[in-house]
Amino acid sequence: MREVTISDHGGRIMATISRMWSWWLEETDEKDGRAKFILTIFVTAFAVSWYTWVIKKSRKEKLLWLLPPGPPGLPLIGNLPFVEPELQLYFFRLTKIYGPIFRLQLGNKLCVVLNSPSLAKEVMRDHDAVFANRDAPITALTISYGGMDIAWSAYGHDWRIQRRLFVREMMSNTILESYYTLRRQEVRRTVCDIYTKIGTPISIREQMFLTVLNVIMNMIWGGTLKGEERIRVGAEFRRVVEECVELMGKPNISDIFPVIARFDLQGLDRRMKRLLLWFDQIFDSVLDQRRKTVKAEGNGKSQESTDFLQLLMQLLDDEDPKTRITMTHLRALLMDVVVGGTETTSTTVEWALSELMYHPHIMRKVQDELEKVVGKNNTVEESHLRKLHYLDAVLKEVLRLHPVLPLLIPRRPSASCNVGGYTIPKDTRVLVNAWAIHRDPDAWDRPFEFRPERFLTEATKSDFNGNDFRYIPFGSGRRICAGLPLAEKMLMHVLASLLHSFEWALPEGTELDLLEKFGIVIKKSTPLIAIPSPRLSNPQLYAPYATFEI
Repeated sequence: MREVTISDHGGRIMATISRMWSWWLEETDEKDGRAKFILTIFVTAFAVSWYTWVIKKSRKEKLLWLLPPGPPGLPLIGNLPFVEPELQLYFFRLTKIYGPIFRLQLGNKLCVVLNSPSLAKEVMRDHDAVFANRDAPITALTISYGGMDIAWSAYGHDWRIQRRLFVREMMSNTILESYYTLRRQEVRRTVCDIYTKIGTPISIREQMFLTVLNVIMNMIWGGTLKGEERIRVGAEFRRVVEECVELMGKPNISDIFPVIARFDLQGLDRRMKRLLLWFDQIFDSVLDQRRKTVKAEGNGKSQESTDFLQLLMQLLDDEDPKTRITMTHLRALLMDVVVGGTETTSTTVEWALSELMYHPHIMRKVQDELEKVVGKNNTVEESHLRKLHYLDAVLKEVLRLHPVLPLLIPRRPSASCNVGGYTIPKDTRVLVNAWAIHRDPDAWDRPFEFRPERFLTEATKSDFNGNDFRYIPFGSGRRICAGLPLAEKMLMHVLASLLHSFEWALPEGTELDLLEKFGIVIKKSTPLIAIPSPRLSNPQLYAPYATFEI
């Protein structure tokens, strides 16, 4: 038998093609015409699909070449199996391998992590407008009424109106000064309450949460909640707020694979909706009581003080479209203040006391300063705070080592952008790792040590305003924390009062650790339990309404 050669195969293929082409061109009946038409469509579709696949593949390969480096992942799920629970530590270790900017593929979501002051500056100042949108998890959108608040809303006209109103009507120096009596009253109540527990172990986190919550509730709706109702609602608020923060920080498969989000496989969104319903019931009750009070007192003219709620309700009736807000906006703003203010502030106070108890010589310096500025026969007033330079340095150092939001709030670029020489595609989740930036050895001397003195020298005297990108505990740029002025006042006043009024010790047989538990808010792994003892000799200084000359 003759051996079949390559030329034979080639001839057969050409003959087949020739016959097909001839069939295609020759006149045929209706049946053949339909077949040719279908075959034409099929071949065309195949050619277009093949061409599109080739183009996309080449573009993807080109894009991958421009993307930041990162660890290899698995098909479909990417790097998900390798991500560790303590994200701030996991990201910090990855910087040693891939440098200060790297990428992770989390299911369908591309995530880019920035870990240096220069990269933070590029995102939060140089390209601030491009990165002004939030990449909100589904649970955050639920609790914020679909992103109608300041923290999670998309950057745009509505957000600018809300933030302008919030800063002007609630966070201005004049407005905050008018709330001083309310803040002082709650701080004094806390000092009195702790005084009744002398010698008893107390949870600092719980105590501070209730303190901050009472301050915020008093500023939001004044004396609307009183007595037993205040205590009951306060305890319930703590449970609900902590669960809200926990749900926002939990990994959610619905965020990783949006195509299955409607099934809510982990039930996180259902849980958040139940919490939202609880908040709505509280807000409805308070709003109804306020309406009745305003009506009874003649539009509120005889009220003793103005609070956030009164200001917001006035804006509801404002006919100017530039300042008028909706009821949904009002609720979302209240949610921001309640959830955003309580958990972050109470956690920072717990970290501060923990660090000071771990470094007793630093605590002694703080208390010596308080004795000099305030005096042992006086109570701490906000007018003292600007003179407490060492305490201010301590607070800054606490927020350097323990930024409450270690990865800040995720950003999402509105367009592809070049950062650090790499391309960050549109809609990528961008995380600014403040925790790592605050420990950058190129930016900080002995970065893992607790050294408040670093903030007393002019060369490193950073503030909270985000102008020094080595130090961004509250973020920077147009999306910097809107409640910063209030947070700064509350943190200093509460912390100064606790350290001036009491000595703090651990229960016998316990040891203090500074281990962290990651979440959207980073907490102490083991809550701080401490025993207070009085520092001041005059018992009247522990009265809830003690007033002494400044």
